[in-house]
Amino acid sequence: MPAPDDSHAVDPHAVDPFAVDLNADLGEEVTDDEGLLALVTSANVACGFHAGTRATMRAVCAGAVRRGVAVGAQVSYADRAGFGRVELDVAGDVLREQVAEQVGVLTELAAAEGTAVSYLKPHGALYHRVARDEEQAAAVLDGSGRLPVLGMPGSLLLAMAQRRGRGVRHEGFPDRGYTADGGLLARDRPGALVSDPDQVAMRAVELAATVHSVCVHGDSPGAVRTAAAVRRSLELAGLSVATCWPSTG
Repeated sequence: MPAPDDSHAVDPHAVDPFAVDLNADLGEEVTDDEGLLALVTSANVACGFHAGTRATMRAVCAGAVRRGVAVGAQVSYADRAGFGRVELDVAGDVLREQVAEQVGVLTELAAAEGTAVSYLKPHGALYHRVARDEEQAAAVLDGSGRLPVLGMPGSLLLAMAQRRGRGVRHEGFPDRGYTADGGLLARDRPGALVSDPDQVAMRAVELAATVHSVCVHGDSPGAVRTAAAVRRSLELAGLSVATCWPSTG
């Protein structure tokens, strides 16, 4: 797992050192959205380009309102066939418009349910691409207005967001294996996926010392059980599990 990264300060909003956010990917039509909404504090909502529909987006937003969960726009390459995990060569101006479209739709549907989009998180291949590609990172930022950004510590996306005065939050993945330099192991590599809920929970507590938010992948088998184990372990470690995003109300 990654070492603490102090190279990019967080935004001016104070962050409680004894609190940690728990996020998951929702609205992907392969997740138990209601089960996860009972446990997480931030919901990364699939905006239709890798998964999800207007109906699933609106349903997640409605559930988030009932549970007091923050809503985030999980934007992706236009890759429903590959679940957003295929890296595509998309021109910057095209990607900017695609991101704007995704954020715009979710913003509309969130408003209809009485909430707002609190942050941005790229998905899958786009998440990894914007960590190192300046043009793609700029397109994602240009297309997403002033939304705060959730991403990997040390990523180019977060550095660029901070230079633009955008709020940033660091996240960690207790259910994924890491490389020696702090990146995520490719999914086809041994140790890339951590499936034992107790092991994931233990790793989440370790990660909470270095990040603001921990992510449980909602499309993984047993995601609700894993998220429950993670939340329980964080609370037993004396941490408050709470959203890391300023109120939009």
